[in-house]
Amino acid sequence: MKLTLQGHSELYAVEQLMMQLFPEEAEGEAVSTLSAGTTYLTATAKITLHGRTGHGTKRLPMGEKDNVRLRRRILQQSFYLAAVEVLGFSPPWGALAGVRPTKLVSAHLLSGGTEQSADKLLKDTYFVSGARRRLCIDSARHTVETARLLRPKDLSVYVGIPFCPTRCAYCSFVSQSVEKFGKDLAPYLDALEREIRRTGALLQKTGRTVRTLYMGGGTPTTLSAPQMERLLSVIRESFDLSECLEFTVEGGRPDTLDLEKLQVIRQGGADRMSINPQTMSDDVLRRIGRNHTTAQTLRAYEDAKTAGFDGINMDLIAGLPGDDVSSFLASVEKVIALEPSNITVHTLALKKAAALYQSRDALPSGQAVSEMLTRTEEALRRAGYEPYYLYRQKYMSGSFENVGWCKRGFTGLYNICMMEELHTILSLGGGGMTKVNLGPGQLQRFHNPKIPADYVARIDQILAQKEQIFALLEETDSQSPCL
Repeated sequence: MKLTLQGHSELYAVEQLMMQLFPEEAEGEAVSTLSAGTTYLTATAKITLHGRTGHGTKRLPMGEKDNVRLRRRILQQSFYLAAVEVLGFSPPWGALAGVRPTKLVSAHLLSGGTEQSADKLLKDTYFVSGARRRLCIDSARHTVETARLLRPKDLSVYVGIPFCPTRCAYCSFVSQSVEKFGKDLAPYLDALEREIRRTGALLQKTGRTVRTLYMGGGTPTTLSAPQMERLLSVIRESFDLSECLEFTVEGGRPDTLDLEKLQVIRQGGADRMSINPQTMSDDVLRRIGRNHTTAQTLRAYEDAKTAGFDGINMDLIAGLPGDDVSSFLASVEKVIALEPSNITVHTLALKKAAALYQSRDALPSGQAVSEMLTRTEEALRRAGYEPYYLYRQKYMSGSFENVGWCKRGFTGLYNICMMEELHTILSLGGGGMTKVNLGPGQLQRFHNPKIPADYVARIDQILAQKEQIFALLEETDSQSPCL
C-alpha cells in the first residue's frame, strides 16, 4: 500500500500501524495529514483499497502540539478509524501498532494505575477489543510481579546456538543446518567459550548478578551430549548462578532430545526446558519440514520429566499449512493433557526469508486463525493456565499475537525481562543482540554477527565490544530496573 504523509514526518508511527492492519496489501493508497489550526492540531487519514474509501479524524489542543507522544497517538488513531471503514470490522488490537502491547499497561500499573484504569486506557484511547484487553492486563500482572524481583545490578544473559538439524519451512531466522554447515560447529563453540569466559570475568569485576539465563537458537540441542556438557561446564565456571532465578535451555526440535542429553542439561544447571512440537499432527509436521513425529515429542517430554525438569515449555503455532480449527485444537488438547508448566501459542508470521512464503501451501484463513486462538484461550484458562507475556510480529496471520501461558508459580521470567525490556539483556553468540537498559525507554543495542563463520572470524572484536558494554553499564549503576 502506498503511504503519503502531509504536514508531518512521523513515517514510523503511521507505517507500523499500516503494516499491522494491512500486512499483505500491495494495492491501495493511504494519506496521513497533520494540520495546525487556531485551537486544535488535527490528524486526518484517508485510505482507499479495493474500491472502498475510509476517513478518520482526531484532534489535539494546540497547547499540546509539541508533545511527540500525543501527536503520534492522534495520527495513529485517525489512521485506525479510516482503516475500520475500509476493512468493515474492528481489528482486535485497535490502534496499537507496537510489538509489545503489554508494555503500555505494565508502565501504567507500575506508575500507580489500576487494572480498571488500564482497561479504560486500552478501550477508549486505543480501541482494543475486550478479549485482547483481558489478555494484555492479565499478562501485565506477571510483568509487574517480575519487575519487583529485579535489583539495580541484575541482568539477564542469552547464549545463542544458531544451528538446527534442518531448516523448517516457516523459519526466517539466520540459523545454519547441521546437514550443510556441521564443519562450522566446533570452531563456533570454541569462539563462544572465549566470549563466555570474558563475559564472566567482566560480570565478576563489576559485581553484576545473572538473574535469568536462556540458551536459545536455532536449536541448542543440536549439540551432542558431550558438546552440551562442555558448554554448560564453561557457563558454570564463568558465571555465578547462585542468585539466578531461572535457567532455560531451548530444546526446540524433539528429534534432538534423548534422556542422556536431557540429564546432561539438568545436571549442568538448567531448571527449565523448552520442547517445541509446533503441532501434534504428523501431516502438518511433514508439510513444514519438521523431521520428527508426535511420538517423538511425547517421548522427549517423558524423558525431560525423568531427567528432573518440573519447568517444561511447549510451543504450538496457529496458522500452519494443512491445519484447520479442529486439528489445531486437537494439538492443543494433546499438549494440555501432558500438563507442562508452560504452553506458548504462536501465530504464524510469514516472512519473505521463509520457504513457506513462496509456496503459500494451504494456509488457514485469518478467520480460522481467530477461532483457533479464541478456543485455545478458552481451553487453556479452563486447564488453569494464565497468560504471562505476549508480543506481536509483522506479517502475522490475522494481525494477532504470540502468548505465553503458565501454571501459577511457573512464570517465564526471561521471556518477560527480554520482551518488556525490564533490564539489560546481555547476549552472547552468533546473532545475539545485547540491549543495555539506560533508563526509562532508553536502550542501546550491540549486535553480534549473525553468520557463525563471521562470528568466529570477528571474535576478537566481539570481546572488545563486551568491554565497551560493561563500561556503559558502569555508567548506569544509579539506574533501577525499569520499563
